[in-house]
Amino acid sequence: MANVLSSKEIKEALKELPQWEAEGKAIERTFEFDDFSDAIDFVNGVAELAEEVGHHPDIEIHFNKVRLILSTHSKGGVTEADLDLAERIDTLVDE
Repeated sequence: MANVLSSKEIKEALKELPQWEAEGKAIERTFEFDDFSDAIDFVNGVAELAEEVGHHPDIEIHFNKVRLILSTHSKGGVTEADLDLAERIDTLVDE
């Protein structure tokens, strides 16, 4: 099973994911799109990735903004699974 990362380990890992921020026992990022439809398309892409890896983010949708919060709830903090999913999610907006 995955181990919870220390604050130092998270800070170091986020150097590779500069648009993500550590927030409490999670990492998060807000994405902004041209409109609601684009935001929902993105959320659907995130859902597909999450299903593939069996790890699911908390998702907040506010019209054209999508906030993703990643934490391994069963472990009570951020694990490598969260960092891996964040990296995969970033590829959705880089395409």
